[in-house]
Amino acid sequence: MIEAIHSEQVPNLVLLQYSPSWRVVNLLLIPSFFLTESAIEKRKPLSPEAERANWVGCNILLDNVPEDGRIAIVSDGIAASPSQVRKSYQRVQPLRELGLKVRGWTLDVLNVLRKLSKRELSLADFYEFEDYLQGLHPNNKNIRPKIRQQLQVLRELGYLAFEGNGRYRVLR
Repeated sequence: MIEAIHSEQVPNLVLLQYSPSWRVVNLLLIPSFFLTESAIEKRKPLSPEAERANWVGCNILLDNVPEDGRIAIVSDGIAASPSQVRKSYQRVQPLRELGLKVRGWTLDVLNVLRKLSKRELSLADFYEFEDYLQGLHPNNKNIRPKIRQQLQVLRELGYLAFEGNGRYRVLR
């Protein structure tokens, strides 16, 4: 999966939840460009006795995919209109244009933004997630400057407005 991410060959992910009577309850689309290294967890290799001995799989960590990248097609049994699904996809499409290395960081900071659940934010709010981001990017020794850089990217993409003095306003 990591190789697929690096070569940008990851397919879109569609998640289906259905009821015991086979009724579709939830159908979710995760565009391929939202699947970054931060969303992947390596599993233990299969045992040497297994049919596919030593094969290594992965888990997809949905909590590490920003809610913007979880596009509802069906929610609680109610289908979204095709135009609404297309609109949701088109809204995140500019993220696809970011380079792979930048996009991973941008999505991680966007995920922090969504976890904060506030309309008005400060730089200090983002710095509270410094250890979390350091865990996702252990080779980066300049987490705070990287956070500021990614906030500029999110501003340029229309997610945030910079209000001055380390203050931000969420636009979408």
